[in-house]
Amino acid sequence: MLPAVDYSDVQGLVRFGFANMTEAVYLLLNVRDPQAARAWLAQAPVTTATETNPVPSTALQVAFTRQGLEALGVSDRVIAGFSAEFLSGMAGDANRSRRLGDTGANAPSAWEWGGSGRIPHMVAMLFAERGRLDGWLRSIRGAWFLEGFNEMGWLTTSDLGGREHFGFIDGISQPLIDWNRTRTVSANGNQLAYGNVACLGEFLLGYPNEYNRYTDRPLLDSSDRGAENLPNAEDQPGKRDLGKNGTYVVIRQLRQDVRAFWQYADEATRTAHETGHGVAEAMVGRRLEDGASLAPLSGASIAGVGTTGSEAKRRQDVRLNQFNYATDPDGTDCPLGAHVRRGNPRTPDLPGNPSGILSELMHMLGFGETSLHEDLAASVRFHRVLRRGREYGPGLSPGEAIQPAPPGDPERGLHFIALNANIERQFEFVQNAWMARTKFDGLTEESDPLLGNREPVRGCPFTNTFSIPRKGKVRKRLMEMPQFVTVRGGAYFFLPGIRALRYLAEAGGA
Repeated sequence: MLPAVDYSDVQGLVRFGFANMTEAVYLLLNVRDPQAARAWLAQAPVTTATETNPVPSTALQVAFTRQGLEALGVSDRVIAGFSAEFLSGMAGDANRSRRLGDTGANAPSAWEWGGSGRIPHMVAMLFAERGRLDGWLRSIRGAWFLEGFNEMGWLTTSDLGGREHFGFIDGISQPLIDWNRTRTVSANGNQLAYGNVACLGEFLLGYPNEYNRYTDRPLLDSSDRGAENLPNAEDQPGKRDLGKNGTYVVIRQLRQDVRAFWQYADEATRTAHETGHGVAEAMVGRRLEDGASLAPLSGASIAGVGTTGSEAKRRQDVRLNQFNYATDPDGTDCPLGAHVRRGNPRTPDLPGNPSGILSELMHMLGFGETSLHEDLAASVRFHRVLRRGREYGPGLSPGEAIQPAPPGDPERGLHFIALNANIERQFEFVQNAWMARTKFDGLTEESDPLLGNREPVRGCPFTNTFSIPRKGKVRKRLMEMPQFVTVRGGAYFFLPGIRALRYLAEAGGA
């Protein structure tokens, strides 16, 4: 039997998301005094993934950029063990920016934070039940905190009752993490049916992932100072694991132009002779009212769907997530380029693959042997992320959004937060191969209708269209779609386990 997960060593955001805590703020911090910063970190009341009754009313989570680890005094040898994309940073490479669609209006040079000279050392994420955030914030910002850190900025959040700013229900589809470690996969085995259960190692370092391998992370010798307080590495006996029970956090501040979205959708709906919110729903891939998929539900159960929570929660999960796109290969129910279809194509592994490195490469890059659609949409089980984002700015209904903006109309958007153990294979793959790619699933001249950057790309001068296939008819093609979402900031962070956090505070800077 595999060792059980030590929930007391995992930060709670990975397991819970703190949905009961509707107030939150993310503090972007720089280390001013390393000694004071480490003293605060050594006693910071970071919330763990241990279940309690009653559930806590407040929570604190902390994560660090590469620059933050350096500012704390962590040795270069230890830092070198982190992934290349974490070390480089979200905005640290022009090729990465291009792949992520961070060009033009999204370019890091225009970001409020996260670009050159504006990379925070750390983020402190505070969550609280309604009415408790201000008091929780005051208690966290004590003497050591104020002495140890400079506050680069506060990312405030809003509670829109479970909907994002375009009006659709948010957070519907999440992977089910195999916390009990009962899922078994072989390194080259195929999973020929879509499932929603993901290996623990996809989201926590130090555990096997969907390739039945351990993701690289910093491993220390037992004789290294402070290493005796770290967990043992499962895959390398005698080593201590700084990454175990930690993960990488992707944060992107995304400004949403709600008025542009609904004014475009309203005009396109009338022009295309759709009813209701037809075009907006086609772009998203779900119904506005209740979040139901445009694709038909499957009569067969799907592993990991409708298996946890109360009876009502299980029924709702089935109603919203028991589907794939096998019965809709041409996108006549849910358009091929719809946002939810790009974000999770719900494809299984490709049958008949060769074994070994070639098989793995084909899975990662999305090349197959059976059909055009499979060629361009890789198996999803290797590319899932856990989303923990929150909205910011006041809500705006579709009816209000089609009206002209008043003077001083406030900014609205999403603090997108994704947790993943492999930034390149998970977040960056999804963003590049599925969201930004103009040839996703056999399409051309269109990127994701919500997150897409409308800048021309090499080999495709137009990226501002969206097509809606129709059964037995010529597809509808919407033209000159504006950019609805603009990146305002972002960074890659390491969210350590609790024992690793204490190491960083006590030994990492010694």
